[in-house]
Amino acid sequence: MEKMSTVIGCYAPDFEIPGIDGSVHHLARYLERFRAVGVVFMCNHCPYVHRHLDRLKQIQAEFQDQGVTLIGINANDADRYPDDSFDNMKQFAAANQLNFPYLRDVTQEVAQSFGAEKTPHIFLLNQQGVLCYSGSVDDSPNDPDSVQVQYLRDAIAQILSNAPITPTSTQPVGCSVKWRA
Repeated sequence: MEKMSTVIGCYAPDFEIPGIDGSVHHLARYLERFRAVGVVFMCNHCPYVHRHLDRLKQIQAEFQDQGVTLIGINANDADRYPDDSFDNMKQFAAANQLNFPYLRDVTQEVAQSFGAEKTPHIFLLNQQGVLCYSGSVDDSPNDPDSVQVQYLRDAIAQILSNAPITPTSTQPVGCSVKWRA
């Protein structure tokens, strides 16, 4: 499979994929409505995603009134990993009370074009659709009580205040994206 990825400072690839809400979600529509969009490649079964869910939901709740949204995208191969099927995504979202959209990247083209490597892997875009930050949610994937640096929260705040983003990237920590064979 050809490795592609979106580079910091470049436009993110547009996408139009289905969500568990029954609607088709178009990135361009989000960029029209939000000052910042956090694209979160995630899945249902990864323990790292489970450890980050409360943190992601807190970030969504904290910033949603300031024109920010997260968008969860599951690109894992559901044939080889049935836990990540569309129906299981619906159950996962309900059981975990997700407060942001959860979308299905069946073809894996969105994940490939962004350069997603892990679950979770964050790609934060400004309103122009330019990638401003890529990587981890924070510096403590295993223990929310040990977080020293909140990369995603800080990058969102920097976008909202028109400040330079630092750092622009960190190493994502999690399970590998489950690519089709």
